[in-house]
Amino acid sequence: MSSPIDTAPAAAPAIPAHVPVPGEQRWTPRLWGVLAVLCLVLFLDGLDVSMVGVALPSIGTELGLSATALQWIVNGYVLGYGGLMMLGGRMADLLGRRRVFLIALAVFAAASLLGGLVDSGPLLIASRFVKGLAAAFTAPTALSILTTTFHEGPARNRALSVFSLFGATGYSSGLILGGLLTGFGWRWTFLTPVPLAVLALVAGIALIPRDRPADSGGHDLVGAATLTGGMLLAVYTVVSAPERGWTAPLTLGSAALAAALLAAFVLIERRVPHPLVRFGILRVASVVRANLSIIGLFGSYLSFQFMMTLYLQDGLGWSPLKMAMGLLPAGVVVAIGSPLVGKLINRWGTAPLILASMTSMSLGYGWFLLSAGTTPDYAVTVLPSMLLLGGGFAFGFSSIMAQATEGIDDSEQGLASGLVQTSGQVGAALVLAVVTALVAGASGSGADFGPYRPGTGLVAGVAIAGLLLNLLPLLKARSAARR
Repeated sequence: MSSPIDTAPAAAPAIPAHVPVPGEQRWTPRLWGVLAVLCLVLFLDGLDVSMVGVALPSIGTELGLSATALQWIVNGYVLGYGGLMMLGGRMADLLGRRRVFLIALAVFAAASLLGGLVDSGPLLIASRFVKGLAAAFTAPTALSILTTTFHEGPARNRALSVFSLFGATGYSSGLILGGLLTGFGWRWTFLTPVPLAVLALVAGIALIPRDRPADSGGHDLVGAATLTGGMLLAVYTVVSAPERGWTAPLTLGSAALAAALLAAFVLIERRVPHPLVRFGILRVASVVRANLSIIGLFGSYLSFQFMMTLYLQDGLGWSPLKMAMGLLPAGVVVAIGSPLVGKLINRWGTAPLILASMTSMSLGYGWFLLSAGTTPDYAVTVLPSMLLLGGGFAFGFSSIMAQATEGIDDSEQGLASGLVQTSGQVGAALVLAVVTALVAGASGSGADFGPYRPGTGLVAGVAIAGLLLNLLPLLKARSAARR
């Protein structure tokens, strides 16, 4: 395996702080600085997603957008983010992580500024799509910089714990800030990330060491085109299906074209001398399990948060700020628990922690379904569920990310990072699309929780599937050990 950070060509200065040290890694101020930049970018990602969600009603009122148009402010971001993330991670491996990260971060800042200044719905949606494209490169590249900077083992586990803490803090802060800033005007929810992104860009230029692009593998242009087209169409099909209908001709046509492009991509990758994606990475059972687990985690958690946002504001008439405070306990638990996960991974490994995560998530949804009745009581139903879900997310996120990149060569860390994050985003989009259809098709109104019960049952099923996925291998290993 190569060193944690490849040094630059001869003209670039060496960085002694990143020379591998057998056994353990000394955390210098420079190393902390690199981690701080990566954490700030993940913080911005979580902040942006939650702030914009809170501001949607105000955006619709000012710009005269229908509910259908408003959903594309969210889905435009998801389309760019989920559609290009795997390509973004692999491009970081091939073209240089530092270069890709900094360029994408600059585009992210510019798109944020544009979104806060436009007066047109289509332009706002376009800015969100561009911002999603930028995030598709910053997110996996940030994770691959982390996993190649920090040695596999205690140092990496500790860094991943801090990294996931900032992601959860960003999402929780975004709920509160969104509620506050929307009172001054929805544009502030778009403009607030701009100075933070610029700060991360300047710090990244100063602190992130240069790395060498790959010597080969960067000329698979046909593979890149088919992967990009196939992923964009696949995500577009998922996010637009609830509006058009799952059996609508356009839905079926885009799904068929996406499948054809992705099938062509697989055939191309098997024949070109330097494939964009090495499919052998999918022969590693732990990597496959991590990618399926992140669907269980993200797909259930984000869909449930979406339903609660709608129910608390539209059903119970809560203000955006009150709603944000009601959901905040989950984020607080993640913020408290995430720093501890690295030590737990060092002691127990990733598999038991992912199992504990899925167990906690399943219990949270199960308790909500059992105790909700027609009008859930906050203290009896909502609060305990949010605490269980926060604990599950705290245990699960860092553990899944660590499992998805364990044992992967540095030259493919971007691929592994992009793969697991693509699974999370596309899986979450798929679960959310089905949940949205279930909520829209159910009867009931006002404070009645009935319309949201089928969707809650679905997310509980997704979490239980993740639980079984991780429980069965452990039971099998224990049974084998007894023999």
